[in-house]
Amino acid sequence: MKPHAPRFCLKAPQMPIRLTRTQRAFALAGATAALLNLGACATQDDIQPVQGRLSAQRLGLTAPEAPASAPLSDMPAWWASLGDARLDALVQQALQDHPNLQAAAARLRRTEAGQMRADSAASPQVQAKAEVDRQHFSAHGLYPPPIAGGYYSSGTLQLESSWELDLFGKHRAQLDAAVGQVKAAQADVVAARWVLSTQVVRTYVQLGRLQAQRGLAERALAQRNEMTRLVQQREKQGLDTRVEVRQSEGALPETRNQIEALDEQIALTRHALAVLTGQAPTALDDLQVKLDALQLPEAPAQLPLDLLSRRPDVTAALWRAQAANRTSRVTRVALFYPNIELRSYAGYNAIGLDNLLKGSSQQWGLMPAITLPLFDGDARRSAMLDQVSQEDLAIASYNQVVQQAAQEAVDQLTSVQAVARQQDSQRQAQAHVEAAYDLARSRYQAGLGNYLVVLNAETAVLAQRRAAVDLTTRALDARIGLIRAMAGGAAQAAQAATSQPAS
Repeated sequence: MKPHAPRFCLKAPQMPIRLTRTQRAFALAGATAALLNLGACATQDDIQPVQGRLSAQRLGLTAPEAPASAPLSDMPAWWASLGDARLDALVQQALQDHPNLQAAAARLRRTEAGQMRADSAASPQVQAKAEVDRQHFSAHGLYPPPIAGGYYSSGTLQLESSWELDLFGKHRAQLDAAVGQVKAAQADVVAARWVLSTQVVRTYVQLGRLQAQRGLAERALAQRNEMTRLVQQREKQGLDTRVEVRQSEGALPETRNQIEALDEQIALTRHALAVLTGQAPTALDDLQVKLDALQLPEAPAQLPLDLLSRRPDVTAALWRAQAANRTSRVTRVALFYPNIELRSYAGYNAIGLDNLLKGSSQQWGLMPAITLPLFDGDARRSAMLDQVSQEDLAIASYNQVVQQAAQEAVDQLTSVQAVARQQDSQRQAQAHVEAAYDLARSRYQAGLGNYLVVLNAETAVLAQRRAAVDLTTRALDARIGLIRAMAGGAAQAAQAATSQPAS
């Protein structure tokens, strides 16, 4: 942007003029008006932000965006839609006193202190002053004899006040900016609670998946032992060779390793869940999660933007963008408008402390002042450009948060729908292998087949059950992610609707 030359709106008089008291008063008022006019001329209104907030149409979502002044409520107990009392207790325990929540609360208190400072700046400031000074006065200075050349004590006892008039809205904008920062910090506290509760629930679900997989792995190990025993018997009967025996025996250590790896992951997940809930790492070593007991929340058919706008991270970014706008207003007024301040004092001042409280030592004064920089090159313009750039950054950050929130919601909804289709296909495949397994057992019990055929059929059943556990976990995780992306809106709908078992 090309710098603009400074403009001025004052004209110098052509010759000195003697003015009466009334004329001087009018001249002072005129000079004040000229200074105000000069400030208006120097506001440089061409320095404006270039970024704008994203619209609902551009995001491709439905429903209007919630107003910026909408109050931010604390998050609902969305995890209750999963129908697990132990999970509910763990989440509530985690939300009591987690370090991340403590840090967010400390940041909130700091912004509240900033709001108090901004609020107090618009009020008159009064202070008491008491000074005592012992000094040697110069014989050739300002004071005449007998003070000149002597040692005297001087004292001051008075009240001083100052009040900066908010004619152009600087203090109001400062307070609005501080309120915006407080609102953003409040949203950060809610966001921290959202993140923590999501971590607890996802870790809990992951623990259920690992424990379910371990149960299937134990059955697979028992099946491998039975198959090895049958192959050894067949080898003795001459029906199989040593090759089949070695192949069957080689599968046993691999299955044991899978169980050991699952035990390790289960222990680590329990430790992580215990720390998330503020407990000792080994406090949940006995925790058992029944994955099939968790309820699967319903998913919405579309994504209204008014739900996304309730997300605490979106709300925090919006309040920060608005606070940056108010800060730009503060900077503009401070740089280009006159600063009008009233100062006064009243009290006692005397050389010689014995004279301090005498009536003749009284003093008072009233000092109105108007200040406005006139010649500074482009210093003020550069400062204004810097602040407007900060406002553009805040708006860009808000737009990025909104885009990420919309993408997260759409991604989670896509995953929910995709996993549901995969679950339908997997159920069909499992039904077929379960039927084959039942048929193999029936034939064995009727003496029409051998037990090895039954065990081979069970291998396919166990593989499908493992796939079912993984898909159930993915379905729960996708629904949890969607609930978080929709700021609890999906959970509220699920609480009103009928939930279905996760299995």
